[in-house]
Amino acid sequence: MGGHNFARKLGGELPVAVRAEGLWIIDDQGRRYLDASGGAVVVNLGHGRAEIARAVHDQIMACHYAHPTMFTTSVVEDLADRLAAHAPEGVSRFYFLSGGAEAVETAIKLARQIHLCAGRPRRQRLIARWKSYHGLTLGALAATGRTPFRAPFAPLLAEVSHIPAPYCLRCPFGLAHPSCELRCAAALEEEIMAQGADTISAFLAETVSGATIAAALPPAGYWPRVREICDRYGVLLIHDEVMCGLGRTGRWFASQRYDVVPDILTLGKGISGGAVALSAVGCREEHFETVRAGGGFTHGGTYSHHPVAAAAGLAALTIIESEGLVDKVDQQGPLLGRMLRERLGSHPKVCDVRGLGHLWGVEFAQDKRTLAPFSRKEQVTERLWSALFGKGLITYKAVGLAGIDGDALVVAPPYVAGPEDLEFIARALAEAVEEILG
Repeated sequence: MGGHNFARKLGGELPVAVRAEGLWIIDDQGRRYLDASGGAVVVNLGHGRAEIARAVHDQIMACHYAHPTMFTTSVVEDLADRLAAHAPEGVSRFYFLSGGAEAVETAIKLARQIHLCAGRPRRQRLIARWKSYHGLTLGALAATGRTPFRAPFAPLLAEVSHIPAPYCLRCPFGLAHPSCELRCAAALEEEIMAQGADTISAFLAETVSGATIAAALPPAGYWPRVREICDRYGVLLIHDEVMCGLGRTGRWFASQRYDVVPDILTLGKGISGGAVALSAVGCREEHFETVRAGGGFTHGGTYSHHPVAAAAGLAALTIIESEGLVDKVDQQGPLLGRMLRERLGSHPKVCDVRGLGHLWGVEFAQDKRTLAPFSRKEQVTERLWSALFGKGLITYKAVGLAGIDGDALVVAPPYVAGPEDLEFIARALAEAVEEILG
């Protein structure tokens, strides 16, 4: 489009979205697109939820802004209470912000402040994982492990240590689970010792990997082992659930899939159904008390604890509860996986179909047996995505899974999708793969 907008995507014209309802987005030419990724895995409740619109309207008319150093509001207090009721046991305090990257930066700062208030000033180092995504603001980008995003801004980034991700298909150690004895988890202990155990503040990681490695699941035993290592060395565990939290995996929190309680967790994206910018950081009660006793959290933001955003979040949680959507996602996850595997699993260029709940990845390779990837120059993911977009299906791109090369698509439909929608998604994917890859 012309005009003065500094667009997110430069080069080429984008269709103009004019309306959205349920699973569908409609452009100004009347074309309809089934939003099978919920945008950037954001629209978990479908488009155009009147309940959220009414809640936002009512809150704007009642009190649209009250600075959080001067007032609290009942809607913010209620949202925190409702989240705590579903959170992993012990995670009972929630700090509200505007976006996922902001939540991640807040979590990193909170971990540092917990140590300062507890009399552990040497604990300042952060460990994260390669092939991770935590956001593109400078603090979050320093933790992010996706090289193309980091490279242009490397001179500006704070020092963060990175270890390999639990990515069994392309194990960085050349091993196989379970005979590997969780070598990827052992890497955390090695990095803690290499940096100096008493200097490590926290380990930050996505509970279930998102777009960077397309919903690759951690192997059995990974998170309990990581939790034990963190406990042994006094390191705080931060779970990034901006993408995989609030029902996406068939549990309210992905941590609950693995029977592990983090010290801090982040939420975003679907916390308001994508209707209003909202994110949150949750922490254990004992850490909250440590910071309160130490004089408070040196942090804030103009739009933190925003009552209108909280109203959207509260309405979204009510929808999830009243429609039983977490259970629905849990029940439909195997169905979606089966449809994808039946349609795509035997294709010679599809090397893996993995995921759970409403978060699935389909990875492509030039050679299925050796996992040799397509060259990035071939733009396989982009060509597949464009073919699907032309068929009226929106997925999410994942590239660089095998270093610079590697291609995948992420399927993450809204929780309200039904079996017929899932069948449409699987069928269109299979048609596009046949069309582009033969």
